[in-house]
Amino acid sequence: MAKKDETDAKAQKVSKDSKDTPKESKEVKKADTEKAGFDPVEFFKGAREELDKVVWPSRQQLISESIAVILMVTLSATLIYLVDQLFGWAARQVF
Repeated sequence: MAKKDETDAKAQKVSKDSKDTPKESKEVKKADTEKAGFDPVEFFKGAREELDKVVWPSRQQLISESIAVILMVTLSATLIYLVDQLFGWAARQVF
């Protein structure tokens, strides 16, 4: 019986702590209302601000990194092809 009373007391304390004061409740509702609508003008302003922070690569850097990517993709594809051919040859020898 004592444990039940302790549990009830704790539950009441938690429920009292979790209740918002009227001022906090109004602030939360106001913040929710502001978040609810989508403002395209604000969205594009924010997008523009973020794009202004981007550091774009130079032409030389873009070319050199593109060549590196193309080279690595070609090497990877060639390696996968050769391994596939090896396993195909081994499978033909066994079966």
